[in-house]
Amino acid sequence: MPTTILNIKPEEIDTPEKRRSYTISIIGCGETGVLHAYLFVEAGFRVICADADQTIVNAIAKGKIPFLKRENELKLKSYIKTGCLSAINDTRTAVSKSDVAVVTTSVKIDEKKKADYSEIESVCRQVGLGLHRGALTIVISTTEVGVIEGLIKEILENTSGLKVGTDFGLAYSPVQIFNGQTLEKLANYKRIVAATDKNSLNAASVILEKVSKNGVRKIENIKAAETAALFEAVHQDVNIGLVNELALLCEKLGVDVLEVCKLVNVKDNSPIPFPQLTPEGVQEKPYLLLEDAENFNVKLRLPAIARDINDEMIKHAINLTKDALKTCGKTLRRARISLFGISQLQNMRSPPKKMAKELAEMLEARGARVNLCDPYFSGEELTGVHHAFSRNLFEAAEGADCLIILMGHEQLKRLNFKKLRVVMKMPAAIIDFDGVVEPDKIEKEGFIYRGLGRGVWTK
Repeated sequence: MPTTILNIKPEEIDTPEKRRSYTISIIGCGETGVLHAYLFVEAGFRVICADADQTIVNAIAKGKIPFLKRENELKLKSYIKTGCLSAINDTRTAVSKSDVAVVTTSVKIDEKKKADYSEIESVCRQVGLGLHRGALTIVISTTEVGVIEGLIKEILENTSGLKVGTDFGLAYSPVQIFNGQTLEKLANYKRIVAATDKNSLNAASVILEKVSKNGVRKIENIKAAETAALFEAVHQDVNIGLVNELALLCEKLGVDVLEVCKLVNVKDNSPIPFPQLTPEGVQEKPYLLLEDAENFNVKLRLPAIARDINDEMIKHAINLTKDALKTCGKTLRRARISLFGISQLQNMRSPPKKMAKELAEMLEARGARVNLCDPYFSGEELTGVHHAFSRNLFEAAEGADCLIILMGHEQLKRLNFKKLRVVMKMPAAIIDFDGVVEPDKIEKEGFIYRGLGRGVWTK
């Protein structure tokens, strides 16, 4: 096994054939991990996916990857057949067979909005036990400032008996992709790469450049990289919080917030986001910076306010639904509601949005009967979701009092609302949280319409 990855030069891995001599282990096979695995194996590296969940390992080994488009999934199966990609539930073994270990395990936020590092600590202990001299570890999880050179470095050194910078390398390259990741977004994402020493920095940069179309930006200060990742997440959260709050005003003014945003974006080189419920990929990370600030007795008022605003939007979604049903002469209690579009992106069978599950549970707690609908899932893929499910919108909407659109998939552009009116229990409501249907068209068909910041309904 090559042990010179820390001294690797670009010309030594400038072709897929040369890269096939090096093995990369992906530690943690959630969406981020699987997408990285695909990019690395596609670039020519051998890849070992490691995850403690045997169900996930089995799915990868069979080439059943719910995060990928069908064509990418089929391509990945060919890599599995040729042995270029494998999956095991033993992190220690995976790392011991690898030149590079990429840690994707995320930091959890507990009920008190505090960072919980227990899972990433456990993973790093297993990584440390498998580390060998000359290997490189790259952490891509967003952390609080100082965690990489503190907690993670300490665990890796203590469990491996080796020293960072002398015996093995440690680098940090956080990934900040909001509103759902795709292979295209990840490949085009311009990464920051930081490390504890120059050899680690150069090696991580050379490796990551092979899966980063826009190159990488190298910095020697890991704390600066940790802070930058948190700043980016908070910046996104604050922007969305501002638009979400203005959306509430637009509803009262009778103004369409989407029209306003489009007008602003025409004049501005920095497009503002549209209002949304819980922004996927950003909702937990601001708490890491808020906790850092609290530890230094600094009060970050604007990020805290934005987080509160965005957390409250799901309650506003409940109120909009309740109001629409009331206009229909119905109550939320005992209403039949269909949630459409629970995957994160068009043409992707990505994991159900956390927000979708939370919204369904909140509606049911108020007495509604909820079913889920998405064209990019099969029932078998919805593990842990305990609701009736259908891939067909008309089947899901049959007898429903309300249709809630969470993600505007392609089929909505061809949706026959006259046919939808026949199957739903009229008068019925359509709540559009993705801004994909035309309010006037909906109301002409006799539906009651509501949407975030869409103060354009007539009833």
